[in-house]
Amino acid sequence: METVGTAADAAKKTNEWDRIVDVLVVGSGAAALTAAITAADEGLDVLVVESTKLWGGTTSISGGGLWMPNNPLMKAAGVQDSQQNALTYMEEVIADVGPASSRERKLAFLRSVPEVVTFLGGLGVQWMRSKDYPDYYPDRPGGMVGRSLEVKPFDTKLLGPWFKHSRAAASGIPAPLATDDVWELSRAWSTPSGFIRGARFVFRTLGGLVRGKRLYGLGGALSSSLMYIVRNQQTPVWLSAPLTDLIQDDDGAVLGAVVRRQGRDVRIRARHGVVLGAGGFARNAEWREKYQGLEKEYSSAPEGDLGQAIDIVAARGGALALMDDAWWGPTAVGPKGKVTFTLAERSMPFSLVVDAAGKRFLNESESYVDFGHHMLENNRKVPGDPAWLVFEARHARRYLFNALLIGRKDWTRQGLLLRDDTVAGLAEKMGVPPAALQATVERFNGFAQTGIDEDFHRGDTVYDNYYSDPRVKPNPNLGPLEKGPFSAVRLYPGDLGTKGGLVTDTDARVLREDGSVIPGLYAAGNTTASVMGRTYPGAGATIAPAVVFGYRAARHAAAHAPSVVSPVEAAAPAPAPASAPAADVPVQGTVG
Repeated sequence: METVGTAADAAKKTNEWDRIVDVLVVGSGAAALTAAITAADEGLDVLVVESTKLWGGTTSISGGGLWMPNNPLMKAAGVQDSQQNALTYMEEVIADVGPASSRERKLAFLRSVPEVVTFLGGLGVQWMRSKDYPDYYPDRPGGMVGRSLEVKPFDTKLLGPWFKHSRAAASGIPAPLATDDVWELSRAWSTPSGFIRGARFVFRTLGGLVRGKRLYGLGGALSSSLMYIVRNQQTPVWLSAPLTDLIQDDDGAVLGAVVRRQGRDVRIRARHGVVLGAGGFARNAEWREKYQGLEKEYSSAPEGDLGQAIDIVAARGGALALMDDAWWGPTAVGPKGKVTFTLAERSMPFSLVVDAAGKRFLNESESYVDFGHHMLENNRKVPGDPAWLVFEARHARRYLFNALLIGRKDWTRQGLLLRDDTVAGLAEKMGVPPAALQATVERFNGFAQTGIDEDFHRGDTVYDNYYSDPRVKPNPNLGPLEKGPFSAVRLYPGDLGTKGGLVTDTDARVLREDGSVIPGLYAAGNTTASVMGRTYPGAGATIAPAVVFGYRAARHAAAHAPSVVSPVEAAAPAPAPASAPAADVPVQGTVG
């Protein structure tokens, strides 16, 4: 562990610091940017460092939703919710799987939701409700519909040259798509409501183009909205500047950090603290095998999600939890290894999912985290990865299958999309027992006729019905597999990122193994063990606590002044006024 003596000694050795700021924020996703915005709003001098050449993190390429119970937009719409109602639901669904998901942490999250939404809205984030999106367990006590928020499509031209350095520009969806569009767009050419939603989306897209705007929705809208505020606050952002070390005094308090920038180590003093919002370890193959037993990961997280920040802190006694878990979900793997998270595809009627033995083993319409857990559990009992999504002609004709939108011929040519005129013939191509698959389909078809899935209760909840076809009766999630050709696509246990990491308290302070606080060190987002435990209460339950605890970290850091301030530190430049426009332009991927 690198130390610089006592805090008093460090203050005297001013030549040891290459830069002095109030708050150093590591990362550039929702957790990090919210922390930076909040700290700057408190009048603090802030620096943001991002390890990769692109800013925005996993947030930029996500759905961009935030599960925010009892939020101000619900109240404005007359939708009744309460902190107690949401806590009842969280306690019921999440329970307590350790310090990360304690009752105190749940309460801290819920108490801050209204103020975070109001605070960011006041700075320009344009919120809108995903009013139709149910909680993932709406039938459990406290469950309801419409708690999730997202950001209205954002004109990324407002970011000027900065946007081309974003992860959204590199691999996001360049369209004003909203989370609450997806459920109806998935059946845009099979139901009137889907067609209308599709038409609205087209007109929204064309309207933006006519007005000269470059509109992005989903995670691109959220990350761009936050970065726009960061830029207006004149907070510098360094790209290609990974954290390589923490600097602590003899008592373990974090005084600053070492960042690698343009080929040299830069020692940064952070007078009020270091906030880690550096993501998880989804793309760290060694850790995925060590902690989760995965020989190969199928993650939708970006390539820089390697867990460096977690590793640095763990080596200094930081406590870890939930390292064996992730934000799981079924994933299709296409040509060139491109992974696509599947959502509506496996929930729509005229389809089912089977394992290597040709048998169903789950409710195909359940939440993606549950789906992922069930895949992993079943693979231990029925060897043979992957599972298979099997569907018939009506499914292929009526519903959107995101992975197959482009390059369907390549999928077929490479044996990634299998087709046959009969179920038995398809089974042969899949390598599963034909008799078993035929029996599974026949039993499933019987459930489709009665509307009751006696094996896994598919279609029993409002969440199941969210991705369904209301024209299919008596159960909108069930439709018989009768009409050929029949198709099959492999499904793997993928994820949106890992959910294990550093253990933090109600103010996002990082804790040691003995439960004590590491002074001056904060963390939020996928760098931490999630307050959501091993489940997923609703749409946006990843990003919502990232934003909330990033906010709480910055508020706490601002309220606690450094114990020792040297004359050089005291003379460090004050932050620019929040209203002043940022003038710096990205140069070779690194900006200051």
